[in-house]
Amino acid sequence: MEKTRCPWVNDNPLMIEYHDEEWGTPLHKDIKLFEFLILDAFQAGLSWNTIINKRDNFNKAFDNFNAEKIADYTEQDYERLMQDAGIIRNRLKIESTI
Repeated sequence: MEKTRCPWVNDNPLMIEYHDEEWGTPLHKDIKLFEFLILDAFQAGLSWNTIINKRDNFNKAFDNFNAEKIADYTEQDYERLMQDAGIIRNRLKIESTI
């Protein structure tokens, strides 16, 4: 029997995994909440599918969403992120994350 999924889920395995294992699940870990805050901000104006496809890249680029590390980012980190083709290179979104 095939699992019933929301209409926004496409055939992308990452979207299916996100829907089946994370969507609608309560979060209690600060780092996970911070991750979704950042990913949601980068998603603004784009599809969630785009963000899911780049999620691992975001994780690497932003030190596993460690807020303390990100708070200490320098201009060099900002420039590194602006050159990282694996994430969304939006100046305002990167600045707001830092």
